[in-house]
Amino acid sequence: MTQTYSRPRQQAEIAFAQAQSKFLTRARALDELDAIADARKEKTLGLRKARLAKELEDRAGATTTASATKRSKKA
Repeated sequence: MTQTYSRPRQQAEIAFAQAQSKFLTRARALDELDAIADARKEKTLGLRKARLAKELEDRAGATTTASATKRSKKA
């Protein structure tokens, strides 16, 4: 059975649908921005880990090189 609504009810239904559409569009946009921010955080964390590992490796290499240089000068 199809119901026929009064004109004010029809206008209210249309207004509600428009408001709901705007809300859902906004929610989708915010979800997309959150996803972008999360991806950026993950990438930054990965880059930070790689940088710290390289710095640690460089320090270890510098220590080894310095020790070898000191031994060479003594000999």
